[in-house]
Amino acid sequence: MTETLTPKPPGSTPGNGGRSPEFLLAMDAFGGLRRDLFRDAFAYRPLPPMRTDGPLTRHLSDRLRRYAAWTPHAAVLFVAFCAALIMYTDGGPGAGPYMLAWVAMGLIVGAPVAMTLIRPVGAWWAMCASTVLLGVIMPGGSGFSSWPWPAGAFLAQLAVMVVVALRTRPRTAVWMWVITLALGSVLGIPGRGGVGTDDGPMAVTSAILLLIAVVVNIRRDAEQKITVQQSVTAVERDKRTVLEERTTIARELHDVVAHHMSVVAIQAEAAPYRVENPPPELTQAFATIRENAVAALTELRRVLGVVRAEDYEAPDAPQPTLADLDRLLANVRDAGLDVTKAVTGAVRELPQGVELSAYRIIQEALSNALRHAPGAAARVEVGYVLGGVGLRVVNGPPTGPAASSPGSGHGITGMRERVAMLGGEMTAGEMGEGGGYEVTVFLPVTAEGPAA
Repeated sequence: MTETLTPKPPGSTPGNGGRSPEFLLAMDAFGGLRRDLFRDAFAYRPLPPMRTDGPLTRHLSDRLRRYAAWTPHAAVLFVAFCAALIMYTDGGPGAGPYMLAWVAMGLIVGAPVAMTLIRPVGAWWAMCASTVLLGVIMPGGSGFSSWPWPAGAFLAQLAVMVVVALRTRPRTAVWMWVITLALGSVLGIPGRGGVGTDDGPMAVTSAILLLIAVVVNIRRDAEQKITVQQSVTAVERDKRTVLEERTTIARELHDVVAHHMSVVAIQAEAAPYRVENPPPELTQAFATIRENAVAALTELRRVLGVVRAEDYEAPDAPQPTLADLDRLLANVRDAGLDVTKAVTGAVRELPQGVELSAYRIIQEALSNALRHAPGAAARVEVGYVLGGVGLRVVNGPPTGPAASSPGSGHGITGMRERVAMLGGEMTAGEMGEGGGYEVTVFLPVTAEGPAA
């Protein structure tokens, strides 16, 4: 069977039904017109209050800021009032049947401007209808100085187009400008009642104002997108910071947990030899305990391999505890921070995880003082109480400018993660008007918790 190939028209591409690119472009343009100006044209879209956190409004009182939020609404209503007032003063009341038309024309012109606050696209259509209606109820110019947009209608038309352009997409401004010029060409017949047409001034003035409105709208949308992206980035950065801190804590606590599991395995292996003629059941129980401890150590090493960074190097010394605090303070003094220590309560050994976390919290708090408060004095307080241990690190205000630091900026986050892991409490913040910073932590130690 021979397949017959139908020749494609020049310029067509597969999948467009044989239509030319020009036809498709025109159809897309008219589709955009339908979406922008016809679909849900009279949808209720109230103008939200203005933000009051700008460089000018942020200095106002709370009461004035509440009023300042409605400044755009007041400006639109003021323009609507001015347009209606100009219509009344431009034409004159006339007599007979024109008296009622003169009374109504201010409302006809001012209402679409006020309507932009709740139904922007519908307000533009209402303004176009008002322009046609003025031509019907005011034949022959009726004393106006220009046509088809008298002075008040001219102001109202520009105001409506600018507000709609600010509240919609840029393509809508182009369609409004084109249709407005087409409407003016039809209604603005030269010589109508001896009144000159104002199509040209409308075309030029509206083009300039719409261009400015489109630029402002595009810039505002770009700033909003940047703000949203920055918020998303900040959230993702915070999540990554928390994960990094938890990974660091997991790597440090590996030695503590591995030590305990190793002790369990060794004691379980040696326990049967410390009893003369142990029963087989006891020997089997200790063997099971040792096997489980060794298996737990193996799984722990596998988990550590997952969270270990590529450049991670295993420490060649035991993890620090509060017993090493004096050596830490000596290093900090050598770095230029005047720090003192105070210990209250009965000093005792705490679980290794608590000791390590307490040491790291004090270390990070002092590092923050070195970076952000150069020249300040610091004080470290450790309080041993019945239910745990309390820590307090406080530093005074800086005496000089803080230099740039390569620190990661995760200190507070890391401290909070360590405290949350142990079920403790933490507060951190600036100290009153005198300056300085304070970090207060309480790490609980349960009565049945393992000692070091």
